[in-house]
Amino acid sequence: MRLVERDEQVRYLDRLVDECRGGRGQIVLLTGPATTGRTELLRVCADRAPEDVRVLRATCSRAEQSLPFGVLSQLLRSDTLPGELIARVDPLLRDGASADAPPRPDHDAVEAAVVRIVHGLGVAVLDLAAETPLLIAVDDVQHADVPSLHCLLYIARRVGSARVLVVLTDEAEFETQHSPFRAELRRQLHFHQLRLAPLTREGVAAVLHGGAGTHAADTPHDDTAPHSAVPATDDTTARDTTPWDTDAFFRASGGNPLLLHALIEDQHIAGEPRAQGYGLALLSCLHRDRLAVLQVARSLAVLGEEGGVDELSQLAGLDTETVSRALHDMDAAGLIDKRAFRHPVARAAVIDDISPQDRLALHRRAAQLMHDRGAPTMSVARHLVEARHTHGPWAVRVLLEAAEQAMLGEDPWLATECLKLAHRSSSDEQDRLAIRARLAQAEWEVSPSAAARHLTPLVAAVRSDRLGHGDRLVLLRHLLWHGRTDEAETVLRHLRGATGDQRTESRDIERWLAATHPPLARRSRLPITRGGDIGHLLTPLSDPWWRSAAELGDLITRGPDQQAADRAEQILAETGVGRRSPWTEEAVQLALSVMICAGRPGSAADWCDRLNASATPRQTPVRTATLAAMRAEVAIRQGDLTAGADHARRALSHLAPKAWGVAIGLPLGSLVLAATRTGDYEEAAKCLTHSATDAMFRSRYGLHYLDARGHFHLATNHPHAALADFLSCGELMRAWGLDAAALSPWRTGAAEAWLRLGNPDQAKRLVYDELTRAGADDPRARGSALRLLASLGPVSRQPELLTEALDLLEDCGDGYEQARVLVDLCRSYHALDEHRRARMVFRRAWHVTKLCNAGPLSKELMAASGDFGGFESAPVGADGITSLTGSERRVAALAVMGCTNREIAGKLHITASTVEQHLTRVYRKLNVKRRKDLPVDLRNDGATTEQTPLGRR
Repeated sequence: MRLVERDEQVRYLDRLVDECRGGRGQIVLLTGPATTGRTELLRVCADRAPEDVRVLRATCSRAEQSLPFGVLSQLLRSDTLPGELIARVDPLLRDGASADAPPRPDHDAVEAAVVRIVHGLGVAVLDLAAETPLLIAVDDVQHADVPSLHCLLYIARRVGSARVLVVLTDEAEFETQHSPFRAELRRQLHFHQLRLAPLTREGVAAVLHGGAGTHAADTPHDDTAPHSAVPATDDTTARDTTPWDTDAFFRASGGNPLLLHALIEDQHIAGEPRAQGYGLALLSCLHRDRLAVLQVARSLAVLGEEGGVDELSQLAGLDTETVSRALHDMDAAGLIDKRAFRHPVARAAVIDDISPQDRLALHRRAAQLMHDRGAPTMSVARHLVEARHTHGPWAVRVLLEAAEQAMLGEDPWLATECLKLAHRSSSDEQDRLAIRARLAQAEWEVSPSAAARHLTPLVAAVRSDRLGHGDRLVLLRHLLWHGRTDEAETVLRHLRGATGDQRTESRDIERWLAATHPPLARRSRLPITRGGDIGHLLTPLSDPWWRSAAELGDLITRGPDQQAADRAEQILAETGVGRRSPWTEEAVQLALSVMICAGRPGSAADWCDRLNASATPRQTPVRTATLAAMRAEVAIRQGDLTAGADHARRALSHLAPKAWGVAIGLPLGSLVLAATRTGDYEEAAKCLTHSATDAMFRSRYGLHYLDARGHFHLATNHPHAALADFLSCGELMRAWGLDAAALSPWRTGAAEAWLRLGNPDQAKRLVYDELTRAGADDPRARGSALRLLASLGPVSRQPELLTEALDLLEDCGDGYEQARVLVDLCRSYHALDEHRRARMVFRRAWHVTKLCNAGPLSKELMAASGDFGGFESAPVGADGITSLTGSERRVAALAVMGCTNREIAGKLHITASTVEQHLTRVYRKLNVKRRKDLPVDLRNDGATTEQTPLGRR
């Protein structure tokens, strides 16, 4: 270990060694906090001693403190000493080892026998010094045995005229059991004390970057070799390859050399502090210190920053003065900073070092202590959880309150632990049922499959009328999520049979069921006032988020319009206001569905991103997965197939398929559809191997799955299977009263399947039916239906229908459907021998399919590129293209892709007149007369112009 910021001390010791050689003995006491380099400095001093100086070394240990003359035995029983000296002191050491230990070195009470031994050993050392200068180096003298201390004091009183330099290290910062020894040392005329402090920030930087420092190999009397700058090979390498953050290392180490070097090693191995490195180094510091320091450190690790001196004193079982001294010692050594460990790894290492039994006892006492002191509920609860024990009724109340706060703070993990302990500790059966219901919800936030174990006993509680109304509602949702329909119907019967204020909420149950699990909903309709639902006031038992979920469910079943989308946005805006509930995520998902079905996928995407960004770092897996699944559906509706697949995969990674329950149809259907449209049929087929339960097809999630599977069958040339899926989807939607094209346009899918089967009449009937149902609020369904209608009619009418379809799909932002329309429009123009238009549309279709990553459509275009003239254009020199300004290149690039002047103006936020002026200059510079003659190479500029998928709204 290199010595940094110790040059002054090294030079000072070198000078004392020289004085010792000249006949002037000295005594030096090296003090300072634990592991600040005292031992290393002592070693460097001994190693740098000239050859004519004899060095006697000893290291004291707490374990050998009761061994009489143990330190003197290390000093004087060395093979390097003259044989006659060893023969002279050996009998004295044997006698001393068998003698009774003397009292502390308050010399007035030392027995005569001990005095005689001390005198004999001291004279022997002084006689040896008369022959050659002596350097007596004793490390950790605070752990020396008492007889050896007497002997060291004997020598210290006589070093003035002897060639003896006594160098001792002592880490004590306060007076301890050897304070009389140090007091006697300080009385000596030749006494010196050198205090070592932790490294400064500059010193830490020097260590990190291989800076100046004194090395043991430096020669003290060679003026050409400075006392600094002997960089180690490893540190030089680190300097060259690692971007060291000096401030971070200084904060974590506090300048403590041992901790600093452990951090450096951890940085090389793992890139961050490790328990096996930094943590063990800190424990080494604590175990080398007094027992009281270790006790206080453990109490501090358990209490954290919440504990003051009084609390630490009670928890550690020590007086406040001892605690204050221990805190001072640890702060001075760089182990803590203002009663806080410098890094989480440090605190974790100290806690892990406590035996399991002691750790439980500490947390048990800490919980009682913090509760008596009126500490925050969460602080007390954490100690109760760690102690796995409660102290009585107050503890259960604290755990329940803490669980509620944890759920509000989106920490269901802590809430789960609190509720588990409260459930075990409660003796009242009714209370245990209520706690189990809350525990099921907390565990469901983390893993719905883990929470399923609570459902059976909770259903039994419903049968015996021992579960509250709110808990029954949540239980109903959990049962339906897991597809346990029979038990859900039992709970539903009890909910419908409720009386009083709860009868009012039965209407909300039907509205929510009608949108999510329609077979269970009663078909009767209640008059509802759209927007405010004035006639249905909140009751004292109502959960606002449950009310919102029911209202949004009703908006879906009635067919979402722009007013419904506005209401959905209002509800989403309330997610960051007020308290959360078990129904918050359900309301959020339904609100996003309303916006998607109302033709606002762009706004839905923005809300998904906003909710993700505003979430806490400990966002629950259920919430993360749900938002990812909704984001996938939005991306697919916008034609961003790659993003849709990525979001769907993310949703399935946050929650395992089993945990998704019947809702698996949402992310799985999105992934199947995205993979199918990008041409990854293998992944789509793999997704379809997941078992689809009957319960899923009794929920709205089954509609997503059926629609996606139908498109997969179409793409893989299985039209009969596709037709079966689309017709099944339609039958379910009609039976459930959900026959809104925005939810699932099953008619266009079935019509396409009929076309593949050679039955255009059936296809035409479905298309006309779709056009009749799809109003102005659903341009996506209407545009898709017009595309199919064009394929069923004469070629001469196709361009008109397809152009109208293209306008509608651009308005709703469905890039994939735009690509399909453009491909058909390209064929229509070619069939009508309008080759110029066909080429222009071809270019645009090619660009849109590439943006969507629609592989099968791209292959289809490539196969027909020869018929449409491909990407051929009149040759234009490179000089002509480079002569265009940036604005001109952007306008020309969009023109190459087939965009009209109005479309170019909208994309570039300029006027149509400006577009015409730019194109005129472009034609002149490139020496062309028409759009079709523009070089297709310009389309690359168009790709850079549009960084987002077409039509994002």
